[in-house]
Amino acid sequence: MTVADTEVNLVDLVAAMLRRVADQSHGTVGARVEDVRLVVPAGWGPRRRTWLRQAAHRAGLAQPRLVEAPVAVAEHLLASGVQLPVGSFIVVCDVGAGAEVTVLRRGPAGFEVLATLADPAAGGTAIDDAITTALTAHNGPHDGNHGRWTLAASVRAAKHALADRAAVTLPLPDTSATVLTVELLDQAAHPVLQRVAHLTTEAIAAAEISANDLTGVYCVGGVARLPLLRQVLTDALPVAPTVVEEPAMAAVRGAADAGATHSGAMAAPPDVPVPPVRRAVAIAVPGFASLGLVAQFLLTPEWNGGALRPWALLNWGELAVAAVFAVIASLGAGTVLASAVAARTSLAAGPPVSPGSQIGTGILASASLGVAVVGMYAVVGSLYIGDPVAGFLRWTLLPVAPIVAAAAVMALVAARQWRVPVGGWSRLLAFPSGSVITAGLGMALIQYSLTADRWPDMVVWIDIAGRAGGLLLGVGIIMAVVSQPILRLILGAPLAVITAALVSRPASGILGVMYAIAVAAWWLRQLWTRLLRPDTPARPPR
Repeated sequence: MTVADTEVNLVDLVAAMLRRVADQSHGTVGARVEDVRLVVPAGWGPRRRTWLRQAAHRAGLAQPRLVEAPVAVAEHLLASGVQLPVGSFIVVCDVGAGAEVTVLRRGPAGFEVLATLADPAAGGTAIDDAITTALTAHNGPHDGNHGRWTLAASVRAAKHALADRAAVTLPLPDTSATVLTVELLDQAAHPVLQRVAHLTTEAIAAAEISANDLTGVYCVGGVARLPLLRQVLTDALPVAPTVVEEPAMAAVRGAADAGATHSGAMAAPPDVPVPPVRRAVAIAVPGFASLGLVAQFLLTPEWNGGALRPWALLNWGELAVAAVFAVIASLGAGTVLASAVAARTSLAAGPPVSPGSQIGTGILASASLGVAVVGMYAVVGSLYIGDPVAGFLRWTLLPVAPIVAAAAVMALVAARQWRVPVGGWSRLLAFPSGSVITAGLGMALIQYSLTADRWPDMVVWIDIAGRAGGLLLGVGIIMAVVSQPILRLILGAPLAVITAALVSRPASGILGVMYAIAVAAWWLRQLWTRLLRPDTPARPPR
């Protein structure tokens, strides 16, 4: 491009403008701006987006986040309190220098661009050219580019002034003046705005929806203030258009507010950050409890049959509880890591990657890891004890099957972005550590009471340890099934007494299965109450 008789690279020209913006921002806030967001047309492809990132890099800006203009406008509407339910369709008609019409659908994960059409000859520049041509025909030509540029600037200012006036005086480059009226403006703008209306109907057709399906039509851009635009769109559509307040700034405000919590029909509180120490504890507790129980299971069997044909009497309930703990730890670790990766990817440059798909993949991968770990428990136990692996697999895989099934459904919900739980996925899958601690300690005491040497002076203490273990296991079951403290107290006491009374070698497997069922019930409750129930509140992730 030629600027002051000098050929200038367009990237350098845009970089100079962005550099000035950065300098002005630095002077305003007193620090370098780290979060940079650039609004781009929805129809821009990878080449143009890369070009703009290069310009921002040359300007010394931080890695920018590109926000599509119609999506930013829709986000601004939500932040302003406009009710846009999940599943609704809207049209954003952006008429500035040119025109870009976009049809969007609000999904659980945010706004999705269904169709976008642009026409550079259907905006304010075309209207300015038409008025300039009409004035030049009436007042004589003006020589040179300087005279035409001066007239175009005057026409642009007069056009905006006519939004709330009947006529304005328009200075001409030859020091004379003329009067620009609303009638002359409408005459010049009508064919241009008719193209905007035609572009809107084409965009709706390209989105494969009906105009009657629209929740609203929202106009932004400098030309949006012209009453004629609303009239033309009203004649072409069954939905009356709405001019967004401060239409020239709507996309900028929406991009700046991107990531904020919006009020609306489907809005919900933002994620409550959990301290890293608590997250690590929530993962480490079931992991170490699982390893401890497996180690005790393998090292303390009751051998029978003599030296020629020894066979082991095993506490299968302890192995089942260890398998359940292993899956809980795997799901907790995998979901936290997937959430962290999704959060970092959303801020990174490059093609957009759905956070929901990453979280869904993380849940499936962690569930698969848990199944692999419990399968390893079975194989190692079979080799160490010397018994067939079928019994070990039965007591490791069957107790965790309902948990893995619930996790698979959660992964599908996350990947398809149907719902996002309040507090995030890592919070949803955070199994109560108190239940793990009490149940793990209880099962360890039960195994000790079943296998410890019963010296005459230790029989009573070993029996007390077993009953205490059953008591703790019952408390752990209640803590998994019931969340209200008062109900835990009411139901926990009788159940703890029952599990304490059941402690014996034949009932050890039953106790382990009871806890596995309680954990499966916790997962199914989480799945229903926080994801699948129709009235469950959810928020679109950012």
